[in-house]
Amino acid sequence: MSATTLKLEIVTPEAIVYSEDVNMVTLPAIEGQIGIYPMHIPLLTQIVPGEIVVIKDGHESFLAVGEGVVEVTSNRVAIVTDMAIPAENIDEAKVEEARQRAAARLQDKISDEEVASVNASLARSLAQLKVKRRRHV
Repeated sequence: MSATTLKLEIVTPEAIVYSEDVNMVTLPAIEGQIGIYPMHIPLLTQIVPGEIVVIKDGHESFLAVGEGVVEVTSNRVAIVTDMAIPAENIDEAKVEEARQRAAARLQDKISDEEVASVNASLARSLAQLKVKRRRHV
């Protein structure tokens, strides 16, 4: 790792999704979209469902991400999230089906706890669809 890179680590309950030295990361923080370069000031914040853009050696990679937390230091970005899927691994048909199921479930009489769970599922589906449809990968 040099002064022009930082270590990006993205971890979900299932796996380490990403662990490489990169030049820049853009992510959906609770305060809005933020860009992180090497030598960034320390930061601890929440991330929301959306898109992560990773720039490495002039190449952009895109991931759909769910809710989680991010810790930023001058040379590292550590993300712990409930979902992180590279754009090329998103199955648009499956995700659209899940989105439709979640939207239909919200029409039923369900408890507040179930509403929160279904809304979280819906947000993850929408994040994946946004990344997949915008990037057409």
